[in-house]
Formats: sequence, C-alpha cells, structure tokens
Amino acid sequence: MAEYYSADLSEKVIRGMTENALKCKYNGGGLTLGYTIDSEQYFQVDPVTAPFMLEAFKLYDEGSTMTEIKDILNERGVRNAKGQLMTFGSVQHLLSNRRYIGEYQYRDIIIPDGIPALVPKDLFDRVQQKLAKNKKAPARHKAEDDYLLTTKLFCGYCGAYLCGESCTSRIGRT
Repeated sequence: MAEYYSADLSEKVIRGMTENALKCKYNGGGLTLGYTIDSEQYFQVDPVTAPFMLEAFKLYDEGSTMTEIKDILNERGVRNAKGQLMTFGSVQHLLSNRRYIGEYQYRDIIIPDGIPALVPKDLFDRVQQKLAKNKKAPARHKAEDDYLLTTKLFCGYCGAYLCGESCTSRIGRT
C-alpha cells in the first residue's frame, strides 16, 4: 500500500506542476534574479534587480569579462539567489539563463514569451555567441603579451583554439 500511495502521490504532484507550467506559474526552486513572484504565483519583473541584469548583459556584450561584471554587481550590492556575493559561476549562469528573454521551461515544456523578458533577444544571442567563443579560448588573457593569432589558430585534432603563452625561467629571462 505504501508503494502504491507513493507512486500515486508522485503522479498527482507531477500533474499539478505540469498544469502550473502550462499557465507559466512559478513551480518552486531557486528564484531567478530580476524577477519576483506575485500572489497568484506568476513571474513579475523586480524593479530593484532587473536593471542590473540588463546591465550585466550589456557589459559582457561590450567586452567586459565575467570577473569585471561580478565585481561591478558586488559593488552595487546585488546578491545571488542564495543571498551571497556574486561569484564567477553565478555570473556565468546569469548570462546563459534563457528566462531573461522570456522563455519559460519546466521539464520538456518550453513556452516562449511565457514570462516578462528583461533582455532583448538580439542582445541575448550576441552574448551567447561570445560565451561560446570564449569557452573555446579560456587562456587567451593568460599571457601578458598580445599574440596576433590567438583564437585564429586551432588544433586539427580537438578543434580547441591555440593560445600564446610565456613564462619566466629560473634566471629571470622571459
């Protein structure tokens, strides 16, 4: 009986959450920065934190690094979903979260424009392209010198970009 009850309860919970998802209601879990939940469980734009989310996308699109964005958000008092200082990982998650373009997702249900959008679609797409490009060249800022062919040459085996690197020997020669 306990096994039947558990399976039946699971089915009812999933059915209820699916119904909520079809109505684009909040189903629990971590709340996305820039949004609040109203009394009827719908997503609403948070007037306090939403401008910072749009600014983070604009800064990254203009060439700022994730570390610079993290520092700017921390200076302005923005906290992550757990109420802690922003980290590199929270900025990375922020920049790749599709909710900011209004896309609601629960399991296999995806509803475009299901929630209010904070970031224009074209800006979001440009940021995603830059994220994909920078993911393949993680060490491009490692060297102090600029190497002209960084991110232009790539490995014939794995497809990773080749990055210039310099170091100092024991005797101090670069």
